Amino acid sequence: MSRPKPPEVLSRIEEILLLAVWELGEEAYGVPIRRRVEELFGRRLSVGSVYVPLDRMALAGLLSAEFGPPTAVRGGRRKRYYRLTAKGIAALRQTRRLSRRIWAGKPALLQGIHSPRK
Repeated sequence: MSRPKPPEVLSRIEEILLLAVWELGEEAYGVPIRRRVEELFGRRLSVGSVYVPLDRMALAGLLSAEFGPPTAVRGGRRKRYYRLTAKGIAALRQTRRLSRRIWAGKPALLQGIHSPRK
């Protein structure tokens, strides 16, 4: 009998992308997602560094993705809207728990004090 696979632990960019999708709600499509992630990172990102992980996470079931109607403003192209799934929420929670465990007991680092090891 095989063990159930534990919830996925996300990379930092995946975590930030999923949180941006959640924050944006009904407006979670490429351009606003990229803009929000750039605000969080404090620098410009390539289109691929946003769309590749979004598509990968949609294939993995962490996000759902569907196209909206074509718009004249976009030359008839359709926007691809993303939504966080239950699996994506579970992965975010697992990543947050891991981050808390990693940072637990390290207040000196947070206060700018160097490692106690010599």
